Amino acid sequence: MVHNRTDDWVEIPFGLVGLYWIKLYQPLMLRYQLPQLQGQANAGFAGDAFRQLADVSPLDLRIGQPMAGEFSATVLHAIRDACRTIHKMPAHYTTHPGTDHPVFETRLTGIRIRATPARLDHDTLARFGTVRVPALLWDCCSRYACWLEPAIINEWASLMQAYGSRPDMGTWYAALQWEEGRRDTSRVRALVDNRIQHGDRVHCVWTDLDLRRRSFAVDHCFPWSRWGNNDLWNLLPATTAANANKAEKLPAAPLLQAARERITSWWETAFLGTAQEEQFFVEAQAGLPMVGDQRSLYAVFDGVAHQRRRLKRNQQLAEWYGLNTKAHDR
Repeated sequence: MVHNRTDDWVEIPFGLVGLYWIKLYQPLMLRYQLPQLQGQANAGFAGDAFRQLADVSPLDLRIGQPMAGEFSATVLHAIRDACRTIHKMPAHYTTHPGTDHPVFETRLTGIRIRATPARLDHDTLARFGTVRVPALLWDCCSRYACWLEPAIINEWASLMQAYGSRPDMGTWYAALQWEEGRRDTSRVRALVDNRIQHGDRVHCVWTDLDLRRRSFAVDHCFPWSRWGNNDLWNLLPATTAANANKAEKLPAAPLLQAARERITSWWETAFLGTAQEEQFFVEAQAGLPMVGDQRSLYAVFDGVAHQRRRLKRNQQLAEWYGLNTKAHDR
């Protein structure tokens, strides 16, 4: 969701930061009742709106999720409260060493919130203002995310323990694991099953084999273990053999390009003109570089190709060059 980048700064919607703040604190404070401050102090952002989210699934706070009127107002009020706290406290007091200059520059804008339907997309989250992150820090966090996150979770659990909370360590770590952080292919598997049951052709994106004649799997284009992402664009129909052989590897650049038409064809038949079209594009705009406001399948594919190069460079993942298939097997 980067909407501006220079050599020095990366600018993102303030509402996005506020949303993720809520998604992290909601299970900690409302479900597990774990203290986040010393003693009986109250968190500034934890007002009525935040507490009304006690029984809300994290899946209802996903990027791209549509929200009905009253629920929309509650979520947006909670985000606004979080943004105000971030602006006044951590963003203000997190400064460069020996200076009073903030590391993260925040611009908070006032918005009018009404009980009308809304969607957690870029335009909605940008209404709260902007956060500017130093480009070098952004690139560092992007590159080392898979190592940074476990370290942060360990430190957070240790901090909660220091506040006098007495649950076992498993409770602390469970509270810091988002539900949407679980591998899930059910949405796309249901789509493939439905099309096959109606006699429609569905082809493996990697081998072009007809899945009506063999068992199938739903493959994470980018391996779940290294880039946990259940977005619609990242879930692709494949034979069980191809899925098993690919395992935790990245599709190699030549293979991805060879599969271009099959992948975009699957996206077109599965999502365009359906109730999930908006979700598909919002997730792509949020999760992939270079897509921006373009509602083009080829723009999404170019974003996938660019992200593939980034994952290869940053995490040095092994590449998969595909299975050898014979024409008469099709």
